[in-house]
Amino acid sequence: MTSDSIDISLVIPLYNEDESIEELVGWINKVFKSFNKTYEIILVDDGSDDNSWKIIEQLSLQFSFVKGVKFLSNKGKSVALDAGFNLASGNVVITMDADLQDSPEEIPELYRMIIEDDYDMVSGWKKKRFDPITKTIPSRLFNKVTQKISGIPLHDFNCGLKAYKAEVVHNIRVYGEMHRYIPVIAKWHGFRKIGEKVVQHQPRKYGVTKFGLERFINGFLDLLSITFVSKFKQKPMHFFGTVGTLFFMIGSIITIFLISEKLYYNLYLNVQARSVVDKPHFFLALTSLIIGVQLFLAGFIGELVSTSSMRKADYQIAEKVGFND
Repeated sequence: MTSDSIDISLVIPLYNEDESIEELVGWINKVFKSFNKTYEIILVDDGSDDNSWKIIEQLSLQFSFVKGVKFLSNKGKSVALDAGFNLASGNVVITMDADLQDSPEEIPELYRMIIEDDYDMVSGWKKKRFDPITKTIPSRLFNKVTQKISGIPLHDFNCGLKAYKAEVVHNIRVYGEMHRYIPVIAKWHGFRKIGEKVVQHQPRKYGVTKFGLERFINGFLDLLSITFVSKFKQKPMHFFGTVGTLFFMIGSIITIFLISEKLYYNLYLNVQARSVVDKPHFFLALTSLIIGVQLFLAGFIGELVSTSSMRKADYQIAEKVGFND
């Protein structure tokens, strides 16, 4: 760390939040007046079609610590976070939502836990929520399943308020809808000291939530995806090869049995045995052998793909304000 480096980068993705942006920046600025740390606010406009970008431009002219990025189109929270991570220059990176439901008052303690307690990342836990039951119950189920599968004892994986060491965000890539699983991705990359802090959850002041019930279905699908990738990305043949071998062995055993049965009836019993292709076992053996070969091929292709560079988020930046370059 250099003496002139920024202490904290705040990365805030947003989509159609023109009512809350100015109030949020003012709230953050108020917190830092009593918290003697240097900071920057990176507002990532994820293709908003309201006045969000105009407000960001105005705030950037008013405050040197406000920086903005605008996407050409809406790409989702994960891509917005990834863009913010790439631009962050702080020693500690803190993410939060722009809807005023995350309290900037939590920033000093999150920073302390990273610097003094030496956590790689700290995730917020909205223990007391101001959300409808249709959102809280699926969320609890989602978190329980994610805890079990990932082995990370967090209560609120989807909380937007999180803090990271700079090396964490600069060594991970977030794409699709994987923002829910940043702790899992961080653990997969070797950052295993993951902490948790109970944080305040503010009632929504403006607008409505941008997420529907479908996010929970997508969330479970993403969990399966990230679990598979984290275990088999480097060696996909370990998965496809094992399953392929199992199917190939089943097909081979059935084939040997059918041939042996045919020879036994014809050579030893002198009985004209039923044609092998007339038996259902023949099609079971054939199907198993074909699946086994296909899985082997999938494993080889996966090995080739795994040697390429990590998947990059696909987005186009339309405008930037507040950055030197």
